Amino acid sequence: MSRLPIISLLALFFCLQCYSQSSTEVFLADLEWNEGTLKIGEPKNISNNEGYDNQPSFYDDDRILFASTRNGQTDIALYNIDSDSKSWINDTPNGGEYSPLRIQGTEDISAIRLDDDGLQRLYKYDFETGNHKELIADLKVGYHVWYSDHILVCTVLIENRMDLVVVNLQDNTRYTLQKNVGRSLHRIPKTEMISYISKENDTAMVKSMHPISGATRNIVGLFGSVEDVVWTDSGMVLAGFRNSLLGFDYMDGQSWTLLHSFDEKEIPSLSRLSISPNGKRIAFVTENPKYKIVQKQVESYNSGDLDAFVNCYMENVLVQNFPADTLYIGHQKMRENYRNLSPNNKKYDVEVVNRITLGNFVIDHEKVTGDGSISKQVAIYEVSDRISSMTFIFEKGSESNPESIVQDQLDAYNKRDIDAFMATYTDTVKLYNFPKNLSTDGPEDMRKSYTEFFTSTPDLHCEIKSRIVIGNKVLDEEQVTANGKTFSAVAIYEVENGKIAKVTFLR
Repeated sequence: MSRLPIISLLALFFCLQCYSQSSTEVFLADLEWNEGTLKIGEPKNISNNEGYDNQPSFYDDDRILFASTRNGQTDIALYNIDSDSKSWINDTPNGGEYSPLRIQGTEDISAIRLDDDGLQRLYKYDFETGNHKELIADLKVGYHVWYSDHILVCTVLIENRMDLVVVNLQDNTRYTLQKNVGRSLHRIPKTEMISYISKENDTAMVKSMHPISGATRNIVGLFGSVEDVVWTDSGMVLAGFRNSLLGFDYMDGQSWTLLHSFDEKEIPSLSRLSISPNGKRIAFVTENPKYKIVQKQVESYNSGDLDAFVNCYMENVLVQNFPADTLYIGHQKMRENYRNLSPNNKKYDVEVVNRITLGNFVIDHEKVTGDGSISKQVAIYEVSDRISSMTFIFEKGSESNPESIVQDQLDAYNKRDIDAFMATYTDTVKLYNFPKNLSTDGPEDMRKSYTEFFTSTPDLHCEIKSRIVIGNKVLDEEQVTANGKTFSAVAIYEVENGKIAKVTFLR
């Protein structure tokens, strides 16, 4: 295992956008507290819809509102938990609705309407008929929460930021409480307070505010790229960070505590949290799992659906041979290369015989059958909302048993035997970060780094979770324990004349 001893942490960045039309899904799970321990039931996809599904909020204990794509537009969906059914509140032909909420003390719904001409306003919708009317004529509302049936707290888009504004619809007054805030607004249970996220001084802080007096108070700082929080009935703040749910006790908490982690391959991220009024259910938004996007393009290819196949890729998709030999870029070239793909005119079928998922990477070992032959290939997909790059590895390079030397170096690594470990590499070995960023050139620097690493890491151990062998290359999905922590990587070993000549890491 040639994992570099120094692990770089990737910085997290986010761009503040009011509504991003990425492919997302709304999930629902049961919540149960037992002596301060949180138990979360099996999450269920309640949107299960192609496109954008986001911003869930509970209409009551048994029904959930969310923004959902249909017929090329975004409308207000209502999911009934008992009947496991979805209905629609509205049908707006020239715009879309976002962030639906039940208006305090009424049966009606409010939502942000974004028209095709760019006009963004807050509207009220009759729950039974879907009839709507504009509530605030001159504010570009981003997000909102109801304090009463006529007082709301909202974020208003001003230039490149959002400001916190309190609006009284009854007497048509408003005031700005703070500039530069986040999107998460909630009533704090059993209080007269509203929580919001302050972004003053480049610091994200959950704060409380009283809409009438304007009094504010710091509650807890946020971390990483967290944008969303929600409150339990007992007064705990919950936040989603990557695939984990963390909690902070408003009354007694000293720091954030890890409450639950979901399977990262199925629930890669948590955002837009909502808890039912009775506190027994949680709704949240997650991105589509990366492997499902890749699987869709495999199925589209095998069905001969060219449009569906190409649409699984980003407009400027990069297609290359490993490690970085560009074949073509973009949809147009892809359509030209696959122009004969159709249900009645495709020559090949692709079967995935092994799949590795690591962060934004999906690595498929594929069997290609057709035209009287069977071949194997590896495709490395880099995925965001869609596939941004595809890198092929074909069965080239002759090596009788490349797996044997790779296993030898793994055994030496786990024994922390530096001499046996280095003996598995050539005198010209090079280490890269994918696709072709050189990190170590030659055995001398490699020996020095690994000697220090082996000496300082008594609990070092690497376990192979999955292995793919193709030509002279071995791809290992590796789970490494070091200094009490566990992390994963994929290493691509290239073997020449019985020794490892090159290693490329995907992290």
